[in-house]
Amino acid sequence: MRFIHAADIHLDSPLTGLSAYQDAPVHRLRTATREAFTRLVSLAIDAAVDFMVIAGDLYDGNWKDHNTGLYFVAQMGRLNRAGIPVYLLYGNHDAESQMTRKLLMPGNVHVFPANKASTFTHNDLKLAVHGRSFKVAATTDNLAATYPPPVPGMFNIGVLHTALEGNAAHANYAPCSLAELQAKGYQYWALGHVHEYGMWPGEACVVFPGNLQGRNIRETGPRGAVMVNVDAQGHVQVERLLVDVLRWHRLVVDVSACDSFAQVVRAIGNAMQDLLAEQDSDLLLAVRVVVEGVSAVHGELFGQEGQLRAEVLGQVAALGHDRLWLEKVKLATSAPAEPATEHDRAEALADLRTLLLQAETDTDFLESLQSELMGLVGKAPPELQGSVPWFDDIRAGDLSGLLNEVGPALMAHLSKAE
Repeated sequence: MRFIHAADIHLDSPLTGLSAYQDAPVHRLRTATREAFTRLVSLAIDAAVDFMVIAGDLYDGNWKDHNTGLYFVAQMGRLNRAGIPVYLLYGNHDAESQMTRKLLMPGNVHVFPANKASTFTHNDLKLAVHGRSFKVAATTDNLAATYPPPVPGMFNIGVLHTALEGNAAHANYAPCSLAELQAKGYQYWALGHVHEYGMWPGEACVVFPGNLQGRNIRETGPRGAVMVNVDAQGHVQVERLLVDVLRWHRLVVDVSACDSFAQVVRAIGNAMQDLLAEQDSDLLLAVRVVVEGVSAVHGELFGQEGQLRAEVLGQVAALGHDRLWLEKVKLATSAPAEPATEHDRAEALADLRTLLLQAETDTDFLESLQSELMGLVGKAPPELQGSVPWFDDIRAGDLSGLLNEVGPALMAHLSKAE
Protein backbone atom coordinates (compact mmCIF):
# COMPACT_ATOMS: atom_id res chain seq x y z
CA MET A 1 0.00 0.00 0.00
CA ARG A 2 0.96 3.62 -0.39
CA PHE A 3 -0.32 6.55 1.65
CA ILE A 4 0.37 10.19 2.48
CA HIS A 5 0.92 11.35 6.06
CA ALA A 6 0.54 15.08 6.73
CA ALA A 7 0.12 17.25 9.83
CA ASP A 8 0.11 20.83 11.10
CA ILE A 9 -1.46 22.36 8.02
CA HIS A 10 -2.87 25.37 9.92
CA LEU A 11 -5.23 26.37 7.13
CA ASP A 12 -5.74 30.14 6.84
CA SER A 13 -3.59 30.78 9.91
CA PRO A 14 -3.46 34.51 10.76
CA LEU A 15 -0.32 36.47 9.97
CA THR A 16 0.87 39.00 12.50
CA GLY A 17 3.39 41.80 12.27
CA LEU A 18 3.19 42.25 8.50
CA SER A 19 1.96 45.84 8.84
CA ALA A 20 5.55 46.80 9.64
CA TYR A 21 6.61 45.77 6.13
CA GLN A 22 5.10 47.91 3.38
CA ASP A 23 6.53 45.65 0.68
CA ALA A 24 5.37 42.35 2.21
CA PRO A 25 3.67 39.93 -0.25
CA VAL A 26 0.64 39.77 2.03
CA HIS A 27 -1.63 37.90 -0.39
CA ARG A 28 1.00 35.21 -1.10
CA LEU A 29 1.62 34.77 2.61
CA ARG A 30 -2.08 34.53 3.45
CA THR A 31 -2.86 31.98 0.76
CA ALA A 32 0.31 29.89 1.14
CA THR A 33 -1.26 27.28 3.46
CA ARG A 34 -4.11 26.69 1.00
CA GLU A 35 -1.82 26.52 -2.02
CA ALA A 36 0.43 24.00 -0.29
CA PHE A 37 -2.51 21.78 0.69
CA THR A 38 -3.97 21.98 -2.82
CA ARG A 39 -0.62 20.78 -4.17
CA LEU A 40 -0.63 17.90 -1.68
CA VAL A 41 -4.13 16.78 -2.71
CA SER A 42 -3.11 16.93 -6.38
CA LEU A 43 -0.05 14.77 -5.64
CA ALA A 44 -2.24 12.25 -3.81
CA ILE A 45 -4.60 11.99 -6.79
CA ASP A 46 -1.81 11.79 -9.38
CA ALA A 47 -0.02 9.07 -7.39
CA ALA A 48 -3.32 7.19 -6.76
CA VAL A 49 -2.45 6.71 -3.10
CA ASP A 50 -4.57 4.30 -1.08
CA PHE A 51 -5.41 6.85 1.65
CA MET A 52 -4.28 10.00 3.46
CA VAL A 53 -3.65 10.59 7.18
CA ILE A 54 -3.83 14.07 8.75
CA ALA A 55 -2.36 14.03 12.28
CA GLY A 56 -3.77 17.19 13.85
CA ASP A 57 -3.82 20.97 13.54
CA LEU A 58 -5.56 20.99 10.21
CA TYR A 59 -6.98 24.35 11.30
CA ASP A 60 -5.35 27.11 13.31
CA GLY A 61 -8.34 27.58 15.59
CA ASN A 62 -11.94 28.53 15.00
CA TRP A 63 -12.62 29.76 11.48
CA LYS A 64 -12.96 33.48 10.88
CA ASP A 65 -15.78 32.53 8.49
CA HIS A 66 -17.01 29.40 6.73
CA ASN A 67 -14.71 29.91 3.73
CA THR A 68 -11.96 27.93 5.49
CA GLY A 69 -14.28 24.96 5.98
CA LEU A 70 -15.71 25.24 2.48
CA TYR A 71 -12.20 25.13 1.02
CA PHE A 72 -11.32 21.99 2.98
CA VAL A 73 -14.59 20.24 2.10
CA ALA A 74 -13.89 20.96 -1.58
CA GLN A 75 -10.44 19.37 -1.31
CA MET A 76 -11.90 16.34 0.46
CA GLY A 77 -14.42 16.13 -2.37
CA ARG A 78 -11.57 15.89 -4.87
CA LEU A 79 -10.11 12.96 -2.92
CA ASN A 80 -13.56 11.38 -2.58
CA ARG A 81 -14.08 11.43 -6.34
CA ALA A 82 -10.66 9.75 -6.72
CA GLY A 83 -11.66 7.04 -4.22
CA ILE A 84 -9.09 8.09 -1.57
CA PRO A 85 -10.13 7.77 2.11
CA VAL A 86 -8.87 10.32 4.66
CA TYR A 87 -8.24 9.61 8.34
CA LEU A 88 -8.42 12.91 10.20
CA LEU A 89 -7.39 13.68 13.78
CA TYR A 90 -7.72 17.04 15.57
CA GLY A 91 -4.88 18.44 17.71
CA ASN A 92 -4.45 21.36 20.09
CA HIS A 93 -5.20 24.11 17.55
CA ASP A 94 -8.39 22.51 16.25
CA ALA A 95 -9.48 20.65 19.40
CA GLU A 96 -13.18 19.88 19.78
CA SER A 97 -13.64 22.74 22.26
CA GLN A 98 -11.89 25.22 19.95
CA MET A 99 -14.12 24.74 16.91
CA THR A 100 -17.63 26.20 17.06
CA ARG A 101 -18.14 26.18 13.27
CA LYS A 102 -18.39 22.85 11.47
CA LEU A 103 -19.44 21.48 8.09
CA LEU A 104 -20.48 17.96 7.13
CA MET A 105 -17.59 16.14 5.47
CA PRO A 106 -17.80 13.82 2.42
CA GLY A 107 -18.14 10.12 3.18
CA ASN A 108 -14.46 9.38 2.57
CA VAL A 109 -13.39 11.43 5.63
CA HIS A 110 -13.11 9.44 8.88
CA VAL A 111 -12.69 11.69 11.94
CA PHE A 112 -11.29 10.28 15.19
CA PRO A 113 -13.51 11.14 18.17
CA ALA A 114 -12.17 12.94 21.25
CA ASN A 115 -13.85 10.93 24.00
CA LYS A 116 -11.75 7.80 23.50
CA ALA A 117 -9.27 6.15 21.14
CA SER A 118 -10.99 4.55 18.15
CA THR A 119 -10.04 2.31 15.24
CA PHE A 120 -10.99 2.46 11.56
CA THR A 121 -10.37 -0.67 9.49
CA HIS A 122 -10.01 -1.17 5.75
CA ASN A 123 -10.37 -4.88 4.99
CA ASP A 124 -9.23 -4.70 1.36
CA LEU A 125 -5.93 -3.14 2.47
CA LYS A 126 -5.74 -5.18 5.68
CA LEU A 127 -5.38 -1.85 7.46
CA ALA A 128 -6.23 -0.68 10.99
CA VAL A 129 -5.84 3.02 11.84
CA HIS A 130 -6.02 4.02 15.51
CA GLY A 131 -6.35 7.55 16.88
CA ARG A 132 -7.88 9.99 19.32
CA SER A 133 -8.55 13.69 18.73
CA PHE A 134 -8.01 16.39 21.37
CA LYS A 135 -11.09 17.45 23.30
CA VAL A 136 -9.39 20.57 24.69
CA ALA A 137 -6.31 22.40 23.48
CA ALA A 138 -4.24 21.89 26.65
CA THR A 139 -4.32 18.09 26.60
CA THR A 140 -1.44 16.97 28.80
CA ASP A 141 -2.51 13.36 29.41
CA ASN A 142 -0.67 10.47 27.78
CA LEU A 143 -3.20 9.62 25.07
CA ALA A 144 -0.99 6.92 23.55
CA ALA A 145 -1.50 4.82 26.67
CA THR A 146 -5.25 4.69 25.88
CA TYR A 147 -4.79 3.36 22.33
CA PRO A 148 -6.02 -0.21 21.72
CA PRO A 149 -3.71 -3.16 20.99
CA PRO A 150 -2.85 -3.86 17.34
CA VAL A 151 -5.33 -5.77 15.20
CA PRO A 152 -3.73 -9.14 14.30
CA GLY A 153 -3.05 -9.73 10.62
CA MET A 154 -3.37 -6.05 9.70
CA PHE A 155 -0.99 -3.15 9.14
CA ASN A 156 -1.56 -0.98 12.22
CA ILE A 157 -1.11 2.79 12.14
CA GLY A 158 -1.29 4.97 15.25
CA VAL A 159 -2.26 8.60 14.60
CA LEU A 160 -1.21 10.87 17.46
CA HIS A 161 -0.73 14.60 18.08
CA THR A 162 2.11 14.76 20.60
CA ALA A 163 5.22 16.64 21.65
CA LEU A 164 7.03 13.29 22.14
CA GLU A 165 10.02 13.23 24.44
CA GLY A 166 12.82 15.73 23.93
CA ASN A 167 10.87 18.34 21.96
CA ALA A 168 11.24 21.19 24.45
CA ALA A 169 10.51 23.81 21.77
CA HIS A 170 6.89 22.66 21.57
CA ALA A 171 4.14 22.67 24.19
CA ASN A 172 4.09 19.37 26.08
CA TYR A 173 0.79 18.07 24.75
CA ALA A 174 -0.13 14.36 24.94
CA PRO A 175 3.38 13.47 26.15
CA CYS A 176 4.79 10.00 25.55
CA SER A 177 8.13 8.33 24.90
CA LEU A 178 9.59 6.87 21.74
CA ALA A 179 10.14 3.55 23.53
CA GLU A 180 6.47 3.47 24.48
CA LEU A 181 5.40 3.92 20.86
CA GLN A 182 7.84 1.29 19.63
CA ALA A 183 6.51 -1.19 22.16
CA LYS A 184 2.84 -0.72 21.25
CA GLY A 185 2.95 -3.29 18.45
CA TYR A 186 1.91 -0.97 15.61
CA GLN A 187 3.88 -0.85 12.37
CA TYR A 188 3.71 2.94 11.84
CA TRP A 189 3.07 6.02 14.01
CA ALA A 190 1.75 9.07 12.15
CA LEU A 191 2.58 11.95 14.48
CA GLY A 192 1.78 15.65 14.44
CA HIS A 193 2.46 18.82 16.52
CA VAL A 194 6.23 19.15 16.02
CA HIS A 195 6.82 21.31 12.94
CA GLU A 196 10.20 19.81 12.02
CA TYR A 197 10.59 16.58 10.01
CA GLY A 198 11.78 13.59 12.02
CA MET A 199 11.83 9.83 11.46
CA TRP A 200 12.79 6.98 13.81
CA PRO A 201 12.90 3.41 12.36
CA GLY A 202 12.46 0.35 14.55
CA GLU A 203 9.74 -2.15 15.38
CA ALA A 204 7.46 0.69 14.38
CA CYS A 205 8.40 3.52 12.02
CA VAL A 206 7.72 6.77 13.93
CA VAL A 207 7.42 9.92 11.80
CA PHE A 208 6.81 13.64 12.19
CA PRO A 209 6.22 14.97 8.65
CA GLY A 210 6.68 18.58 9.84
CA ASN A 211 4.27 21.33 8.94
CA LEU A 212 3.05 21.66 5.38
CA GLN A 213 4.02 25.30 4.90
CA GLY A 214 6.43 27.49 6.87
CA ARG A 215 4.61 30.53 8.29
CA ASN A 216 7.38 32.70 9.77
CA ILE A 217 11.15 33.09 10.00
CA ARG A 218 11.30 30.48 12.79
CA GLU A 219 10.15 27.85 10.27
CA THR A 220 12.93 27.96 7.69
CA GLY A 221 13.80 25.40 5.05
CA PRO A 222 11.75 22.92 2.99
CA ARG A 223 8.28 21.96 4.28
CA GLY A 224 5.72 19.34 3.33
CA ALA A 225 4.40 15.85 4.08
CA VAL A 226 5.62 12.26 3.58
CA MET A 227 4.77 9.49 1.14
CA VAL A 228 4.86 6.07 2.82
CA ASN A 229 5.29 2.87 0.81
CA VAL A 230 4.62 -0.51 2.46
CA ASP A 231 5.68 -3.70 0.68
CA ALA A 232 4.05 -7.14 0.93
CA GLN A 233 6.22 -8.06 3.91
CA GLY A 234 5.23 -4.89 5.80
CA HIS A 235 8.54 -3.08 5.29
CA VAL A 236 8.14 0.71 5.36
CA GLN A 237 9.86 3.27 3.15
CA VAL A 238 9.35 6.98 3.84
CA GLU A 239 9.86 9.73 1.25
CA ARG A 240 9.47 13.45 1.87
CA LEU A 241 7.01 15.39 -0.28
CA LEU A 242 7.92 19.07 -0.45
CA VAL A 243 4.82 21.10 -1.32
CA ASP A 244 5.54 24.51 0.24
CA VAL A 245 4.99 27.47 -2.07
CA LEU A 246 6.84 30.07 0.03
CA ARG A 247 10.08 29.21 1.80
CA TRP A 248 11.59 31.12 4.70
CA HIS A 249 15.37 31.39 4.75
CA ARG A 250 17.89 32.85 7.19
CA LEU A 251 20.78 34.09 5.05
CA VAL A 252 23.96 34.60 7.10
CA VAL A 253 26.50 36.88 5.38
CA ASP A 254 30.01 37.07 6.82
CA VAL A 255 31.44 40.56 6.25
CA SER A 256 34.74 40.01 8.05
CA ALA A 257 36.66 40.91 4.88
CA CYS A 258 34.65 44.08 4.18
CA ASP A 259 36.20 47.51 4.81
CA SER A 260 33.27 49.74 3.85
CA PHE A 261 29.50 50.00 3.89
CA ALA A 262 29.41 49.60 0.10
CA GLN A 263 31.39 46.36 0.28
CA VAL A 264 28.88 45.00 2.81
CA VAL A 265 26.00 45.77 0.43
CA ARG A 266 27.79 44.03 -2.45
CA ALA A 267 28.52 40.99 -0.26
CA ILE A 268 24.84 40.68 0.63
CA GLY A 269 23.84 41.04 -3.02
CA ASN A 270 26.23 38.26 -4.06
CA ALA A 271 24.95 35.98 -1.29
CA MET A 272 21.33 36.51 -2.38
CA GLN A 273 22.22 35.77 -5.99
CA ASP A 274 23.82 32.48 -4.89
CA LEU A 275 20.74 31.64 -2.82
CA LEU A 276 18.39 32.19 -5.76
CA ALA A 277 20.52 29.93 -7.95
CA GLU A 278 20.20 27.09 -5.42
CA GLN A 279 16.39 27.22 -5.08
CA ASP A 280 13.49 25.98 -7.22
CA SER A 281 12.50 28.63 -9.75
CA ASP A 282 8.83 28.70 -8.75
CA LEU A 283 9.41 29.26 -5.02
CA LEU A 284 8.99 32.64 -3.38
CA LEU A 285 11.75 33.16 -0.82
CA ALA A 286 11.16 35.17 2.34
CA VAL A 287 14.66 36.04 3.54
CA ARG A 288 16.10 37.43 6.74
CA VAL A 289 19.66 38.65 6.17
CA VAL A 290 21.94 38.32 9.19
CA VAL A 291 25.17 40.30 8.82
CA GLU A 292 27.89 38.91 11.05
CA GLY A 293 31.64 38.68 11.42
CA VAL A 294 34.52 40.46 13.11
CA SER A 295 34.85 43.43 10.82
CA ALA A 296 36.47 46.85 10.62
CA VAL A 297 33.14 48.14 9.28
CA HIS A 298 31.37 47.34 12.58
CA GLY A 299 31.42 50.94 13.79
CA GLU A 300 30.15 52.28 10.46
CA LEU A 301 27.24 49.82 10.50
CA PHE A 302 26.10 50.68 14.02
CA GLY A 303 22.57 52.08 13.94
CA GLN A 304 22.33 51.77 10.13
CA GLU A 305 19.80 48.93 9.85
CA GLY A 306 17.32 51.18 8.04
CA GLN A 307 19.80 52.42 5.45
CA LEU A 308 21.23 48.94 4.96
CA ARG A 309 17.72 47.52 4.41
CA ALA A 310 17.09 50.17 1.74
CA GLU A 311 20.35 49.26 0.00
CA VAL A 312 19.55 45.53 0.15
CA LEU A 313 16.07 46.19 -1.27
CA GLY A 314 17.87 47.75 -4.21
CA GLN A 315 19.84 44.54 -4.64
CA VAL A 316 16.59 42.54 -4.45
CA ALA A 317 15.01 44.69 -7.15
CA ALA A 318 17.98 44.08 -9.42
CA LEU A 319 17.86 40.31 -8.85
CA GLY A 320 14.14 39.90 -9.43
CA HIS A 321 11.65 40.99 -6.77
CA ASP A 322 9.03 38.47 -7.91
CA ARG A 323 11.01 35.62 -6.33
CA LEU A 324 12.50 37.29 -3.28
CA TRP A 325 11.07 39.19 -0.33
CA LEU A 326 13.38 40.74 2.25
CA GLU A 327 11.83 40.20 5.66
CA LYS A 328 14.54 41.91 7.73
CA VAL A 329 18.21 42.85 7.89
CA LYS A 330 19.79 42.09 11.25
CA LEU A 331 23.23 43.31 12.30
CA ALA A 332 25.32 40.94 14.40
CA THR A 333 28.88 42.10 13.70
CA SER A 334 31.61 42.78 16.24
CA ALA A 335 34.67 44.99 16.28
CA PRO A 336 38.12 43.49 15.69
CA ALA A 337 40.60 43.37 18.54
CA GLU A 338 42.55 46.60 18.85
CA PRO A 339 45.96 46.32 17.15
CA ALA A 340 49.15 47.54 18.78
CA THR A 341 49.43 51.32 18.37
CA GLU A 342 51.45 54.25 19.59
CA HIS A 343 51.68 54.65 23.37
CA ASP A 344 49.68 57.88 23.72
CA ARG A 345 46.86 56.66 21.47
CA ALA A 346 46.68 53.39 23.39
CA GLU A 347 46.45 55.31 26.67
CA ALA A 348 43.67 57.54 25.36
CA LEU A 349 41.61 54.61 24.15
CA ALA A 350 42.28 52.75 27.41
CA ASP A 351 40.99 55.75 29.37
CA LEU A 352 37.86 55.84 27.22
CA ARG A 353 37.32 52.14 27.77
CA THR A 354 37.62 52.66 31.53
CA LEU A 355 35.05 55.47 31.41
CA LEU A 356 32.65 53.28 29.46
CA LEU A 357 33.02 50.49 32.02
CA GLN A 358 32.48 52.91 34.92
CA ALA A 359 29.38 54.31 33.23
CA GLU A 360 27.62 50.98 33.68
CA THR A 361 27.68 51.40 37.50
CA ASP A 362 27.38 55.21 37.75
CA THR A 363 23.84 55.66 39.11
CA ASP A 364 23.66 59.40 38.50
CA PHE A 365 24.93 59.06 34.96
CA LEU A 366 22.52 56.22 34.16
CA GLU A 367 19.53 58.15 35.51
CA SER A 368 20.50 61.21 33.49
CA LEU A 369 21.05 59.13 30.37
CA GLN A 370 17.70 57.38 30.71
CA SER A 371 15.94 60.72 31.14
CA GLU A 372 17.52 62.04 27.95
CA LEU A 373 16.80 58.85 26.00
CA MET A 374 13.16 58.72 27.15
CA GLY A 375 12.67 62.05 25.41
CA LEU A 376 13.97 60.47 22.22
CA VAL A 377 11.78 57.38 22.63
CA GLY A 378 8.68 59.50 23.19
CA LYS A 379 9.27 61.48 20.00
CA ALA A 380 10.04 58.46 17.80
CA PRO A 381 7.46 57.78 15.04
CA PRO A 382 5.18 54.71 15.39
CA GLU A 383 7.07 52.67 12.80
CA LEU A 384 10.21 52.84 14.98
CA GLN A 385 8.52 51.98 18.29
CA GLY A 386 8.48 48.25 17.57
CA SER A 387 11.60 48.00 15.43
CA VAL A 388 14.33 49.54 17.64
CA PRO A 389 15.36 46.81 20.08
CA TRP A 390 16.74 49.25 22.69
CA PHE A 391 13.46 51.11 23.26
CA ASP A 392 12.04 48.48 25.63
CA ASP A 393 15.28 48.45 27.65
CA ILE A 394 15.28 52.25 27.88
CA ARG A 395 11.69 52.28 29.14
CA ALA A 396 12.61 49.63 31.73
CA GLY A 397 15.70 51.56 32.85
CA ASP A 398 18.08 48.78 31.84
CA LEU A 399 20.85 50.46 29.83
CA SER A 400 23.57 47.84 30.33
CA GLY A 401 22.95 46.15 26.97
CA LEU A 402 22.92 49.48 25.16
CA LEU A 403 26.19 50.57 26.75
CA ASN A 404 27.77 47.20 25.93
CA GLU A 405 26.79 47.70 22.29
CA VAL A 406 27.69 51.39 22.03
CA GLY A 407 31.06 50.98 23.74
CA PRO A 408 32.67 48.62 21.19
CA ALA A 409 31.07 50.53 18.31
CA LEU A 410 32.46 53.84 19.61
CA MET A 411 35.89 52.32 20.16
CA ALA A 412 35.86 50.86 16.64
CA HIS A 413 34.79 54.19 15.16
CA LEU A 414 37.53 56.15 16.99
CA SER A 415 40.15 53.57 16.06
CA LYS A 416 39.18 53.89 12.40
CA ALA A 417 39.16 57.71 12.59
CA GLU A 418 42.62 57.66 14.12
